Amino acid sequence: MTVLRRATPLDAGRVGAILSAWIDETPWMPRIHTRAEDIAHADMMVQRGWVTVSECETITGFLARDKDDIHALYIAPDARGQGIGTRLLADAMQHHDHLTLWTFQANTRAQAFYERHGFAQTDRTDGAGNDEGLPDIRYQWQRTQP
Repeated sequence: MTVLRRATPLDAGRVGAILSAWIDETPWMPRIHTRAEDIAHADMMVQRGWVTVSECETITGFLARDKDDIHALYIAPDARGQGIGTRLLADAMQHHDHLTLWTFQANTRAQAFYERHGFAQTDRTDGAGNDEGLPDIRYQWQRTQP
């Protein structure tokens, strides 16, 4: 059975490995940090209390959120297509009336995912403001009032 829970410091290695796996398998994504730096970044997000993990015997995915800003949503390669991303996002949406995030313009899969869940594009940039230098898109979700 899959559970969602707040990440603990012992989860940083697995969270960093999931992030690294996505970078490794994405041809257009430059690797600008080492795998050790990915784990350190994961540890920083965990220490700040931003990370919710999905776990079924092992961690299968995570969402990192600072208040209403989603910083990361990644699923382990062997766990994709099972609704884990949807569960993590629904959990964040349940606790907030407004969420924002950035995704890369090349990440058409992420764009389709967020748009399916009610996010709308609010801005596009040439990538000058992100570490990777890749064009990106700002998305926003707002709970509709009944």
